[in-house]
Amino acid sequence: MTSRCVNPVCRQKRLRPACLAVAGLALLIAAGNDAPARSGQSQRPIESIQSRSAGEPTMAIVSLRSQRITVYDATGWILRAPVSSGTKGRETPAGIFSVIQKVEEHYSNLYDDAFMPHMQRITWSGIALHGGVLPGRPASHGCIRLPFDFAEQLFGATAMGMRVIVAPGDVAPVEFAHPLLFQPKPGAAALAAARTTEAQEAARKAAEARIAAGTALREATQARTPVRAAENLKRRAEAQLAAAETKLGSDISAEAKEQAEDAKAQAVAKIAELQLQWDVANVDLQLRLDAVTSAREAAAAAETARAAAAEAARQIARELQPVSVLISRKTQRLYVRQAFEPVFESPVTIADPDRAIGTHVFTAIGRTADDASLRWSVVSLRSGGAPSGSAEPEDRPRGNSGRGVEPVPTDPDSAKAALDRIVIPQDAVNRIAGIAPRSSLIVTDEPMSSETGKGTEFVVLLSGEPQGGIKRRRRSPGSDFRYAYPRSQPFGRSPFGNPFFNW
Repeated sequence: MTSRCVNPVCRQKRLRPACLAVAGLALLIAAGNDAPARSGQSQRPIESIQSRSAGEPTMAIVSLRSQRITVYDATGWILRAPVSSGTKGRETPAGIFSVIQKVEEHYSNLYDDAFMPHMQRITWSGIALHGGVLPGRPASHGCIRLPFDFAEQLFGATAMGMRVIVAPGDVAPVEFAHPLLFQPKPGAAALAAARTTEAQEAARKAAEARIAAGTALREATQARTPVRAAENLKRRAEAQLAAAETKLGSDISAEAKEQAEDAKAQAVAKIAELQLQWDVANVDLQLRLDAVTSAREAAAAAETARAAAAEAARQIARELQPVSVLISRKTQRLYVRQAFEPVFESPVTIADPDRAIGTHVFTAIGRTADDASLRWSVVSLRSGGAPSGSAEPEDRPRGNSGRGVEPVPTDPDSAKAALDRIVIPQDAVNRIAGIAPRSSLIVTDEPMSSETGKGTEFVVLLSGEPQGGIKRRRRSPGSDFRYAYPRSQPFGRSPFGNPFFNW
């Protein structure tokens, strides 16, 4: 990664585990909390909401112009903090990313073992959010440095796949509705609930069957005791009978012979009695053993049913995971990814395909009150420093000049105009399953970035913006550059097969 912590305080410190709940984001962080202890750290305050409870972050938007990050939940912004992005020639690329890896303590193997705490990677080539020194201007080698305390809080609150938008200017999402935005298939939630109930019921029956099999085995084990006792007593009586017969065959007195005859008769009677006990006990044992066999077969069948029901529940749960859809005017195609993996792609029709459509990120931010459909928001971007449809000047310099400016809400008319030009084939619509909160639709003039690969969501770079911070990380296909995993992991290659830059 590209930034470097030069403060010995933060080098010596080993941060406590990030275990803050999302609700902790609602606490107000005092301005300049520990800035005096952080040499060179920006004095700009970390802002947080106080009027409501914070929900799960749905996205983070980094404004390169204002050098600020704003974190949003389904209702609005919840946290804001200064950042330091890439310096000239190593600019942080503007575009659309997601969190694809989180490492609490990361050290750079390129920049003198620089400490990069609470690292959240957004490209496999080395662009990430992490704690670092903020001098009040762009200063990194392409990463997005955050205040140390803010980086720790954000690390504990975010989930893998959270959308990170790096915007040229100051832009904010607005709630948005359009017929083209995907909605859950009717009955999908009910089917998932039914599959879950079936899996729970199958698990209960399998557990009961295992208990029944265990009980049958214990009862069979206990049933062996009277069989073995009868066998032992019978052997003892047979030994007594043999001794009496041996004595009768020898030269003994009449009195001794009479005693031997009595012993023999008693032994014969005892053997007959014990044989009857053994027969009864053995029948009971066999019944118990048959019960064990039946119980084990029932347990095996119940376990098979449990495994099938659990897999069905997992399958429907996978299908209901958030889906990402990308529509590129450049390629005239629609791409679908789910759980960081490609699902399928399809051609689409875009009216007036030679005319720019902009870059728009639509995010399913939650369910409606009746739980029947989804609420969506949109963030629109354009190269040149201003959000699509806004009147903000494009030549405003990045850095301090925009810091006091509130983000400009996205113009919904621009987003509507983009969606109005798109026709998605019905068979593609039918194949898109799993529309749930955190699903997204990206509509853009740009092609899918080559940064999109194994273990990523879609990555889109704005071609009209500087990309020095990512271009410098690329190497020729024939080069074999190692990737620096956390210290607990071995060095290796890119998760999606291409060699890339050390950091």
